[in-house]
Amino acid sequence: MKGNVQQTKVHFKGKDEDFIIFVDSAQAVKSWKEDKSTPLAQVVNGWKVFVTQTGGNQGILDGASHSQLENEFGTHKEEDVVTQILEKGALQETENSERQGDTNPSHGPSVAH
Repeated sequence: MKGNVQQTKVHFKGKDEDFIIFVDSAQAVKSWKEDKSTPLAQVVNGWKVFVTQTGGNQGILDGASHSQLENEFGTHKEEDVVTQILEKGALQETENSERQGDTNPSHGPSVAH
């Protein structure tokens, strides 16, 4: 995939951990907050709750364990946890470059001189 990709996530700062879920768009979250009859499947991009190893909203993401979810949310039921994160978390939009490879091919041996 080339070019920039919009990535939207919701960050929830818990007592001990920072939790992140990925969502389809900021508009989907806003629409869901206004009308809770909207299915969560139309809002959430994948049913995985992540924690950051370093804290905050960036860094390496690991899947949240049942015990981490239980400690923070009182349940490990995904739908309940996702609902709480959507309601209490901070929406964040980032643009990530998906381009990989040599960024300046005019330098080095890859170009014949």
